[in-house]
Amino acid sequence: MDQATLLIRVLDLVGTFVFAISGAMLAVRKGMDLFGVLVLAFVTAVSGGIARDVLLGALPPAAIASWHALALSMAAGLISFRFHRLLDRLKEPVQFFDAAGLGVFAVAGTQKALDLGLNGPMAAVLGTLGGIGGGMVRDVLTARVPTVLVAEIYAVAALAGALLVVAGFYGGLPPVPVTLAGAALCTFLRLMALYRGWHLPVAKPPER
Repeated sequence: MDQATLLIRVLDLVGTFVFAISGAMLAVRKGMDLFGVLVLAFVTAVSGGIARDVLLGALPPAAIASWHALALSMAAGLISFRFHRLLDRLKEPVQFFDAAGLGVFAVAGTQKALDLGLNGPMAAVLGTLGGIGGGMVRDVLTARVPTVLVAEIYAVAALAGALLVVAGFYGGLPPVPVTLAGAALCTFLRLMALYRGWHLPVAKPPER
């Protein structure tokens, strides 16, 4: 296993775990039972990666090709269910873990697409899709408007991290530091959007 493949695998596992926590914590807040918490943890963790791999033709998707994603999701769900009061001490824990998962999945998906020969712009798009997919499914299942569809900077943060990875790839830079920098950029932009109120323009509805 070469360095790039190992990096993608590690980032996928890290993203799976943190996204699973974000889903599980939201399930706890919604008053779901243990089964509901575990289901939402798993769905949040794997949906984006499955969509990405299907579009790339990387079948079966990594999330269901082995037991690792399921095990990490169940562990994250159980930890969140048991220690949700401790995790709640973090400021907005769902959003914090969601931001971390967004950054990790966005850059891992982009790097994977590039390694499979996809062109730069579409690799960035697929990386972004992999980053936002789990959060969208999580929000739909909990009857919330998906974050990516409202004014908060979400998909734009994922795209920024993905484009940094593409730039590093074509610039011949080492993949490990570039990918980590892309994940950090995405996470930073998302957290700043939350804490500083950064948002995209919103169309004003017509007056009646």
